[in-house]
Amino acid sequence: MPKQSLIDTAKAPILAYNKKHWEAVRAAIAPRFVYDEVATHRKTQGADKLLEAWQAWARALPDSKATFRNALVSGNNVVLEITWRGTHTGPLQMPGGEVAPTGNKFELRACLVIEVAAGKARGMRQYFDMATLMQQLAEGK
Repeated sequence: MPKQSLIDTAKAPILAYNKKHWEAVRAAIAPRFVYDEVATHRKTQGADKLLEAWQAWARALPDSKATFRNALVSGNNVVLEITWRGTHTGPLQMPGGEVAPTGNKFELRACLVIEVAAGKARGMRQYFDMATLMQQLAEGK
């Protein structure tokens, strides 16, 4: 695949999340898609489990969106540097329990490593700083 096609394929699930278009997320990923959210220790396999995780984020942070800062390609892997922004208006399920809505805005830099195969995202590892997120949710950006 050409470099730009790999980048576009890697961005597709995130762009669909931005619109909260769940069927577009499903269409952008491989059937056995593996999602590894390193900061929360959450690892899912398959579209249903990914959607369950992402919809939970969307309930807590309904206006959350990612903007893309940089993209790097190595083989069939794409690294995306992104910034998440949004407002905490719903209960957020975290490994230590539920975080009640604070109404605070957040801005969080993250890195995604996406494996692309056969024109779809096959796997994604997402790295972000949980301490920064929790501080912003508690105190505001």
